[in-house]
Amino acid sequence: QVQLVESGGGLVQPGGSLRLSCAASGSIFSRNAMGWYRQAPGKQRELVATITSGGSTNYADSVKGRFTISRDNAKNTVYLQMNSLKPEDTAVYYCNLADDTRITTPFDYWGQGTQVTVSS
Repeated sequence: QVQLVESGGGLVQPGGSLRLSCAASGSIFSRNAMGWYRQAPGKQRELVATITSGGSTNYADSVKGRFTISRDNAKNTVYLQMNSLKPEDTAVYYCNLADDTRITTPFDYWGQGTQVTVSS
């Protein structure tokens, strides 16, 4: 059974930075893609960034150039470095796994998420 634990969220001012972490249990981590998702109140969950098992990355247009996704397979952990944060980045952030060939379709392993709030 895969378990995911997100951490690193908090309250930051516009223009600030935050680094999120997602620790995954189980040996399947290194064999799968990972993604970061976010959901704001009243809105649907959206895909923020993905990284394949081979390290290829993709980003939503809204965060491209500001966010960086990375992974450390030895620690079964994926990171999201968020710079130049904007109020519209405020949301609960989640991570999940996906098959490399179906990277936009995550498995049903959702964790509790971590809250990111950007306000002055």
